[in-house]
Amino acid sequence: MKASRGPRRRTRHVLSKSPRKRGLSPITYEFQDFEVGERVNIVLDPSIHRGMPHPRFHGKTGTVVGNQGKAFVVKVRDGNKLKTVVSRPEHLRKSA
Repeated sequence: MKASRGPRRRTRHVLSKSPRKRGLSPITYEFQDFEVGERVNIVLDPSIHRGMPHPRFHGKTGTVVGNQGKAFVVKVRDGNKLKTVVSRPEHLRKSA
């Protein structure tokens, strides 16, 4: 059988929740607001597919550079390159 080439391939453990956290996340995650220049962590929420960045950016920290509709544009370092990630607020957390 041919291997899947979808956007969530090889994410069996990365995009799985513990049994107590299953189901939809709190709606307040959608209303988070970030300022330009603020540091954020990309933490993918597997229960919300819309606006999810590529799984390779899960766990990375970046800087908010702007808005794009309801989403935020985040600059993230991937190796030696700076990459632009467009993500909705459900997948972002303020960095400590």
